[in-house]
Amino acid sequence: MIARFKDLCLDANDPLALGAFWARMLDGDVADAGDDDTRVDPRSARSPAESIWVNKVPEPRVGRTRVHLDLRLPGADPAALLADGARLVREPNDDGRWVLADPDGNEFCALAADADSRPGPFQLVVDALDPAAQATWWAGVLGGTAEHGSTDALVLGSAGLPWDHWIFDGVDEPKTVKNRMHWDVELADPEPMALIAAGATLLREPLDEAHWWWVLADPEGNEFCAFAPRPTG
Repeated sequence: MIARFKDLCLDANDPLALGAFWARMLDGDVADAGDDDTRVDPRSARSPAESIWVNKVPEPRVGRTRVHLDLRLPGADPAALLADGARLVREPNDDGRWVLADPDGNEFCALAADADSRPGPFQLVVDALDPAAQATWWAGVLGGTAEHGSTDALVLGSAGLPWDHWIFDGVDEPKTVKNRMHWDVELADPEPMALIAAGATLLREPLDEAHWWWVLADPEGNEFCAFAPRPTG
């Protein structure tokens, strides 16, 4: 294991508004994270196990959503989510998924809860040209196992992963723009040399004491941030 999953981050032009929206979606609380950023902190079983950071960026959202959360609904349909500000993009087809969008246009999926599931986020989904390779790579980085399907692949049991599944979903088009949603990892070592040796690309060194993390990309170009391990004692 080179690193452990740390948290999820979402770019926004208005972090306060978008953070408030996702707090309503996930039954969380909005906290001031400084530098005009906000954070959605878990409050109940409907919240993810880790916080979601909403980071201020100047550029508008462009391109399709390549990283998104899937949610189990608190009821039989997404009426409560629509009342809280979600926008309906697509009614369910054979897969039983409603496709919704947040106020910034970031799409996410909602499925009816069943007897064996609880409402709230249950999986992270990432588009991939080669789902098997992506799942295998991330399982190697975070520990856990990769399970390969015909059109997608799963990462299961990875360190720190707060959802049931991490899915890499097969698509035909390559990534062309920066992801609006990304994840952070905490390194096992003080620097990301093992990650780079494993195939990650270094995009940015730490800038200063206020920006002490590395920015990297996985083999298909998905950006993620890597933090040195927390001091102990």
